[in-house]
Amino acid sequence: MRLSDFDFELPEDAIARHPAERRDGSRLMVLHRADGRVEHRRFAELPELLAPKDLLVVNDSKVLKGRLFTHKQETGGKVELLLVEPVDGEALRWRAMAVGTKSLRAGQALVVDEGVAPLLVVAVEGDGFVQVDLPTAAEVLAERFGQLPLPPYMRRAAEAADEERYQTIFAQPDRLGSVAAPTAGLHFTPELLARLAARAIDKATLTLHVGPGTFLPVRAERLEDHVMHVERYEVPSGTVEQVAHTRRVGGRVVAVGTTATRVLESRGGALMAGPGSTDLFIQPGFPFKLVDVLITNFHLPRSTLLMLVSAFAGREHVLEAYRCAVREGYRFYSYGDAMLIL
Repeated sequence: MRLSDFDFELPEDAIARHPAERRDGSRLMVLHRADGRVEHRRFAELPELLAPKDLLVVNDSKVLKGRLFTHKQETGGKVELLLVEPVDGEALRWRAMAVGTKSLRAGQALVVDEGVAPLLVVAVEGDGFVQVDLPTAAEVLAERFGQLPLPPYMRRAAEAADEERYQTIFAQPDRLGSVAAPTAGLHFTPELLARLAARAIDKATLTLHVGPGTFLPVRAERLEDHVMHVERYEVPSGTVEQVAHTRRVGGRVVAVGTTATRVLESRGGALMAGPGSTDLFIQPGFPFKLVDVLITNFHLPRSTLLMLVSAFAGREHVLEAYRCAVREGYRFYSYGDAMLIL
């Protein structure tokens, strides 16, 4: 298939730049993949749309406030960094995306604040990526000087409200490491989870740290030429047991988001406990093994996320549902409305 097969017209005013007043107050389009039929509901109605014995699988990664505004110690030239991941398990050496890399070179010092030791560039990888040695732990540096890395299409800086609303209620402090929120989880509230539990709908967690590929466009016209960025994940043993139990009792595995989907499907249905990494590219024709139901937001044209959703529900069904969403005034992208694909 070709990249142009996943294009659609999206008005600028359909892009949500701020969240809904309530997390579960967003709209919910229900798409039946058997026939392409859609229903228009509210996310708060989710418990009535799922069934007892279903299992929600959520991503508990937390977004790192890793957008750092620095300047070169030598010249004062501005360099914006986005911390991505530690290098080879080293706590203080991090890979980062950088704006202003053309003149960067190994050995340069980058100042984030005059009262703190500078970051040191140790390698320039190309394609906008560098490796830097940090003066202190990434979470400490990010909390003191960083901003949440809102997606570029929001066209605004992070605000105080984003500190809460751009994190899911599942995000754990010891699971810090995403450069973007696993956005399907943004719609959940403790009250909604309680109502789901009252209907015998359980929840399991896994961790996938969303990487910079979520911001980067697909450049290859032929899908088979596209290479996904590698992302780190971890699956608890309890989640493996919960998924197996759900299968045994006839329940459905409900993936909350594309990130949870990629972890669940990364080993061809053989879910294993422990850490791992994945560069799985799910596109039409992919044989799903574990995911029965998908909760997801509305995604960008020509994105790998739209391709994943099209693989699950059928490209024509998805594109027609997206056209319907535009007509009906649904809000798109990270702070937008949601889809439930049955």
